[in-house]
Amino acid sequence: MIDPLAIRTQTSGEQERGFPASEVERATGSETLSGNQLELQYEGSSTFSSWLEGISRARSMVYLENYLIRDDRVGRAFRDVLIEKARSGIPVYVIYDWVGCWATPRSYWKPLRKAGVHVRAFNPPSLGIGDPFGILRRDHRKLIVLDSKVAYVGGFCLGVEWEGRPSQPAWRDTAVKISGPAASAAARAFEATWRGTGGSLGLSQQLPILSDVGDTPVWLIEGEPGRTRVYRTIHWIAARAKERIWITDAYFVAPRSVSEALGAAAQQGVDVRILVPAHNNWPLVGSLSRGGYRSLLKSGVRIFEWQGPMIHAKTAVVDGIWSRVGSSNLNSASLIGNWELDVGVLDTNLASQLEELFLTDLSSSIEIVLPARKLEHGIKIPESSSAIESLDPQGTLPERMMQIRTLGTIQSRITMAPLVRARGALGDSLAGDRPIGREDRTVLGTVSAIILSTAIIAAFFPTFVGAMVAVVAGWFGLTTGIRAYLQSRRARSEEQGTPTTTELD
Repeated sequence: MIDPLAIRTQTSGEQERGFPASEVERATGSETLSGNQLELQYEGSSTFSSWLEGISRARSMVYLENYLIRDDRVGRAFRDVLIEKARSGIPVYVIYDWVGCWATPRSYWKPLRKAGVHVRAFNPPSLGIGDPFGILRRDHRKLIVLDSKVAYVGGFCLGVEWEGRPSQPAWRDTAVKISGPAASAAARAFEATWRGTGGSLGLSQQLPILSDVGDTPVWLIEGEPGRTRVYRTIHWIAARAKERIWITDAYFVAPRSVSEALGAAAQQGVDVRILVPAHNNWPLVGSLSRGGYRSLLKSGVRIFEWQGPMIHAKTAVVDGIWSRVGSSNLNSASLIGNWELDVGVLDTNLASQLEELFLTDLSSSIEIVLPARKLEHGIKIPESSSAIESLDPQGTLPERMMQIRTLGTIQSRITMAPLVRARGALGDSLAGDRPIGREDRTVLGTVSAIILSTAIIAAFFPTFVGAMVAVVAGWFGLTTGIRAYLQSRRARSEEQGTPTTTELD
């Protein structure tokens, strides 16, 4: 383990490996939070059991923030335990994203509110004059805080996909359980989001200051629209890494500068590997991701596609010491446009576990190569490796991977040539060549219904359709014009040194 005091004074051996705390703070936008204990979580059913048990033991407060909460057996299990805590007199606060939960019926939330749970939807549609594209900025965080002592941060949403069905293995995801001062910082992050929904909350300030429970330093990376903290962190690790950068990402459509930074590291001899799902629940995103493979491969980055149902994790591990776990995907929407939450950790133990987990995932993956390049068909874990034993004593993860191999989902060969020639995933879906994911089915069905309805109305009432188009165009024109005027007014005031009360944040 790393001595946080040594990190603060910049005298540890880890500084020599290129990870001084001062630089971590500048990249992540977070102060060094020392004295924590972390536990890696990666298997859905055991992770949810840990979360439910933690909530049931809470004594002071429960904060839950998640992009997606489904009305299924997993979502209802969490609803039941939250209702129980609220009825026992414990303050319970829940934030869900309006877009992420748009398919969750109102009937799901009524029992929570009736029991006294404070529930708020994040960024619902508004008729007010503001940013016309503000609806695109979503709360993509996955966070639970208990008594300001324990926090869970990662990629798990609350849905049955992460637990699995009898006919389908569970999605692979990753989270961390944090005990210590960093949990208090996570509570403050939740309270800031709650205030952003129009409420007032500060329970964490009323609780005693936590003492150290471990020796692991943590940096809480709070992603917000317009703030590029994870973006900066990726650039920083790409510049600092000396040996390896191993990234797992569910929706990898990296901005050009991120791809170039990773490629530059690979060209200088760093072992850069990126693991993505072969069967993305958003096939269109999967196609966009594949569109960026060639430039990365040419620079020496190695890309692997996981052959299971879906890998939803968002992690990075660097040089066996630095780790990132959270909700941020490496795409522009996540890095720049959403509210996200990740943790950066400087700890050899956690990094070792993440590396072992990464290698375990690679054993059920296919490497994507350029034509005429040698293909690695599944990465073998040495028999001496303790990855399986140390990470999954129940054997659930290896068993799931064995099922995947038995089902024959690992293909014999994948190169860039057919990927480049292939049609886009959504086009294939429209042509009936492949199934589409749950989210894509919903969106595709909704878009189809809207287009068909518009066509019918246009056929019989062309004037009405024209009026609707005029209204929408007029609304966008009006809102953008007003915003341009207010921005111009504020700019003139700033130039003249005159304060203005107009706020546009």
